Amino acid sequence: MTKTYRILLVEDEADLAELIRINLELEGYKVALAAHGAVAIQKLKSESFDLVVMDIMMPSMDGITATQHIRLTNNDIPIMILSASNSSKDRINGLKAGADDYMSKPFELEELILRIQKLIRRTQATLPRLTLQEYEFGGNKIDFNSYMAHGKKGEFKLTKKESQLLKLLIEKKNQVVTREEILKTVWGYTVFPSTRTIDNFILAFRKYFEVDPKNPQYFLSLRGVGYKFSEDGK
Repeated sequence: MTKTYRILLVEDEADLAELIRINLELEGYKVALAAHGAVAIQKLKSESFDLVVMDIMMPSMDGITATQHIRLTNNDIPIMILSASNSSKDRINGLKAGADDYMSKPFELEELILRIQKLIRRTQATLPRLTLQEYEFGGNKIDFNSYMAHGKKGEFKLTKKESQLLKLLIEKKNQVVTREEILKTVWGYTVFPSTRTIDNFILAFRKYFEVDPKNPQYFLSLRGVGYKFSEDGK
């Protein structure tokens, strides 16, 4: 099944925003609108998108400031800046703030769509691809095709999300996996669960697979950093 990519369009000119939205949706994208930067930042905290199209001149919070705020917590999402100015200074400021591309108004819609396609393809190419089929550790066994597992209390069936998160952690064995990477890979650009939701998955894994869930050897949480699967408890 082909994935529907989600775009956050941050633009205070309602007519222009609607024109861009309609044309992007005709190309198969799902588009959410934000009237200024502060609204965009709030949307990015609760939902996930494949790309942000960001106007510069907006009330409340301009696009440069919003881009800087986004980059404090998210270095991965591509940001395309739109600006009424074509000065080299504004272009440089936009790219310095963390934008991946910059287009001046007025622009050709076809060119905007082509640039968006290119940015999304480039970003998607860097996302992890989960290929593991089966895995055994410490007397535990997981079949990622059937979602069946054998843990400390016998055989049971994992949920799809449990299986996806386990696969990600195991394929990244001994590496810290950030919350952002988990959300992209496992939750797949939908509404974000809270950090507590991910913690609950880790707690469940400890109950399933750890000899002593209160002193985990395999499933580790690093507060403020991320999560890690380790077979040596380090």
